[in-house]
Amino acid sequence: MAAGDKVKQPGHIQFGDELLLGPGTAFRWRTLTGWEELPGLDSGSVNRSDGHGSFPGRLLAQARTITCDEVIVRAPAARIGATLRDLNRATPVDDVEQPLVVWLDDRGPLLAFARVIRRAVPVGVGYRVGTVLGAAIQWEASDPRRYGLTMQRATTGLPQPEPGLDWHDEPGPQGLVFPLDFGTPGMAGSTTARNEGDAETHPLIRISGPVSLPSITNVSTGLTLEYDIDLARDDELLVDTAAGTVALNGTASRLGTATARSVPEALFTLAPGTSALLFRSAPGSTSTRASCSLTWRSAYW
Repeated sequence: MAAGDKVKQPGHIQFGDELLLGPGTAFRWRTLTGWEELPGLDSGSVNRSDGHGSFPGRLLAQARTITCDEVIVRAPAARIGATLRDLNRATPVDDVEQPLVVWLDDRGPLLAFARVIRRAVPVGVGYRVGTVLGAAIQWEASDPRRYGLTMQRATTGLPQPEPGLDWHDEPGPQGLVFPLDFGTPGMAGSTTARNEGDAETHPLIRISGPVSLPSITNVSTGLTLEYDIDLARDDELLVDTAAGTVALNGTASRLGTATARSVPEALFTLAPGTSALLFRSAPGSTSTRASCSLTWRSAYW
């Protein structure tokens, strides 16, 4: 199922495939913290030894903690146990992160990947009549960025020249027939990727053969990924820049094929705005079947 498929209006929060909180559900919430705030930051700044202040270093975001407080659970008295059982099943202790989709306002829903680290269900006098007041759910997202729901895609092939006019086979006066046919347009081996958010995002890159020494360059940053490998017609090299992995046909690691001019995969990101990208190969490797595709989500702080 698609992430956030049950989210239909502002106020809805969906965790995983089943749990939905907000209007029209048994779980109403009043406050949400950690979603709009910046996550904690680790600073690489170093104090000056000869003056006031510090030398500014990198700021790296910590995991994001999201807390839904003041949750009110309402169900028929005969169904309160079943309702809470559904809540417990949807918020287990789990090492695997699941999609957490929140729709607050006119900006639409955003997505994070998180796991439950706290669940509180206080039992008070209203429990017997099907009401629980002051419940809470807390999640931790190891990746603190929030993402758009739409998965975006860009694809290009290797550069191909234009055939131009055939001066020898055209009939008619001076060997030309109008309108002139210049043949199939060539391919520049370039594409663009648009990150509509305000945070860098990691693309998933698929390179399909046949191609030798494939590379992709982000012209906007000057960073390149290049691999000293020969891909056959049915081969696919999958580069996960978020995980920092390179796999051939989904199984065999080929991280060691990165060339000296290739940057660490985790550094290859798409900055906010439009990034220009080039797909290249070794001289003589010009198959029209070879391609490079990127998929990504716009990312937000």
